[in-house]
Amino acid sequence: MKLVEMTVNTYIDTVASDAPAPGGGSASALCGAQGAGLATMVAGLTIGKKKYAEFNDACVEIRDNGTPLVEALKAQIDKDTDAFNLVSAAFKMPKETDEDKKARSAAIQHGTLVSTEVPFETMTLALDALRNAKKLLNGFNTNAASDLGVAALDLLACVKGAWLNVLINIGSLKDTEKAEMFRTQGLAVVKEAEEIAGEIYGEIEKIICQ
Repeated sequence: MKLVEMTVNTYIDTVASDAPAPGGGSASALCGAQGAGLATMVAGLTIGKKKYAEFNDACVEIRDNGTPLVEALKAQIDKDTDAFNLVSAAFKMPKETDEDKKARSAAIQHGTLVSTEVPFETMTLALDALRNAKKLLNGFNTNAASDLGVAALDLLACVKGAWLNVLINIGSLKDTEKAEMFRTQGLAVVKEAEEIAGEIYGEIEKIICQ
């Protein structure tokens, strides 16, 4: 059964068990899907409201851009666990002969690369969702201000959680050029995500506290 098809109770119980997966990568993607979903919800709660009519078209665009990001981040929940299983299976391959060892090593490297690519993709999707959510600061239904704040927190948790999963894998990549690419681009994603999430959260505090 896919993780996204589980009930919330079953999923959480599986995470809390001694099973090695789903782990932090899948949990990060779930945070991202929730965050993107909350931002999309805030846009939806603004659309069609007379008080916020001037922001209607912008919120329709935000909602329409956000919906596929929700779906993509949901897909990452299972993709991350699938990537872990790929590495796990590779380590269980036979290593009796030189041919065995060569095939096993290649499979481990392939699995490690996929296990790096997946959380990196999760990071970039969450950053896109943060950029989309930031547009709501131009005008939205402030009754949902706390929801937008939580969206920013969820999406930042997704970026930084996925980043940890990138970091833990790039140390095992033999392709040092790719490892450095992930490191350089990943740091840039984290920096921008922190800035956007901080801006959103700060603005939400001002709205709620005024």
